[in-house]
Amino acid sequence: MNTISNYLQRYILPSLTGRGWGAGLPGLLLSLCLLSCSSDNVSDLRISGDCRVEALALDNYTGIIDLPSRTITVRLPEIYETAAMTVTDLRLSEGATCNIRKDDRLNMTAAQVLHVTNGDTYLDWTVRVLHDEARISSFVINDIYQGTIDQNAKTIVVYVPASENIKALVPTIIYSQNATITPASGQAQDFSQPVTYKVTNNSAESTYTVTVIAIDKPKALFVGAASSMNDLDAEARTACEWMLANVPGSLYASFADIEADAVELDECKVIWWHFHVDGGVDGHDVFMAKAPEALAAKNQLRQFYENGGALFLTRYATNLPSFIGVTGDDEWTTPNNCWGQDEANAELCGGPWTFRIFDNQNDHPLFQGLVAGDNPQEVYCTDAGYHITNSTAQYHIGTDWGGYDNHAAWEARTGGKILGVGGDGAVVAWEYPAHEGKGGIICIGSGCYDWYSYTFEAGYTENFHRNIAIMTTNAINHLTK
Repeated sequence: MNTISNYLQRYILPSLTGRGWGAGLPGLLLSLCLLSCSSDNVSDLRISGDCRVEALALDNYTGIIDLPSRTITVRLPEIYETAAMTVTDLRLSEGATCNIRKDDRLNMTAAQVLHVTNGDTYLDWTVRVLHDEARISSFVINDIYQGTIDQNAKTIVVYVPASENIKALVPTIIYSQNATITPASGQAQDFSQPVTYKVTNNSAESTYTVTVIAIDKPKALFVGAASSMNDLDAEARTACEWMLANVPGSLYASFADIEADAVELDECKVIWWHFHVDGGVDGHDVFMAKAPEALAAKNQLRQFYENGGALFLTRYATNLPSFIGVTGDDEWTTPNNCWGQDEANAELCGGPWTFRIFDNQNDHPLFQGLVAGDNPQEVYCTDAGYHITNSTAQYHIGTDWGGYDNHAAWEARTGGKILGVGGDGAVVAWEYPAHEGKGGIICIGSGCYDWYSYTFEAGYTENFHRNIAIMTTNAINHLTK
């Protein structure tokens, strides 16, 4: 700064004072100069490097210095304890000092700040550690078929329909940040034999074995009106993606495929339909108008059910049993109390949303292993910060309207067994037990049963929402045992 001050006094000030500027001007300019040199960033007038970190190492792992962002990243092995790391090297620009010194021990479970001072200036540098993770977190074939990943065994299994050309499948792979993968994501592969994928990230390295199994007789199906699962609405697609990733031998099929007998159902144990419509499906007639594809395949679905196939029906799909003979020939036994919101304007959950386990059904397989809340009689389904459409297809119970004076009357007329109820006693989860060679059916029409939130509020943490997947697993296992 002395060089700049001398320059001002020798060349600039005489010129200004000679033009009638006041005697106080030199002091004013000098004060401005001093102020410009004491900000928390190096002034444009300062010589660059005065507050620079030249080198830093933790436990002898050398940090990578990024000058524009003033960050220092120390790369570590994938498994490395960071709670007490020693500063083994620290070099600053000439004349600079720092709040951290060589041989200090730092807790690097969170980023640390180096406050570097040199004269009247200072700069803050952020020091962080980055583990060299080499993992595949998602493996999807042809943008449809989700692989099941075993991180311990480093294996990936993907089921695809036999109609796909297994010798030219294209995987989309998500893997660790900063890593490289061979063969590359998006590169077509011959999966007629297992293919190995190598992930490398600095000191970390993993090799995954990918096996693709072509099946012409699925064990489980997710069905919908769309010709491809990619064309499903976000709510149904999220549910479908979960099934393909978590239920072995599962595939997506359209109702048109079912109607045309294009899918072999000989070995299929369960069909899941999760039916979402923005604004809801209110009653028998609206269901007929909104689900023509499903009703076009109702004869095939009825045959599947009567031959012992199980159905898992959620949201507005709970209308289906009345159309395939499950409740006798009375199609008017569809849910009588239905509504829903648009996905784009979904309601914000201020806390957990729940429904109540009915009477003595706590031991039912559907409710086993759930994340428990304060009330053991409640099923907790959402968390604060989740957006939900509250899409509901339930049965109102009462003498005021609806045709079901009490719960016993509902069970007598429909042949179902009540599993869960809403706060007002409405039937929101129920089962048609397997009997006389016919398959079992579980229905969940509670608005709390929701797979997709279009956004999450700040601070959202998934806890109770895991119960949606747990209940779904329980339902499929119970129906296929």
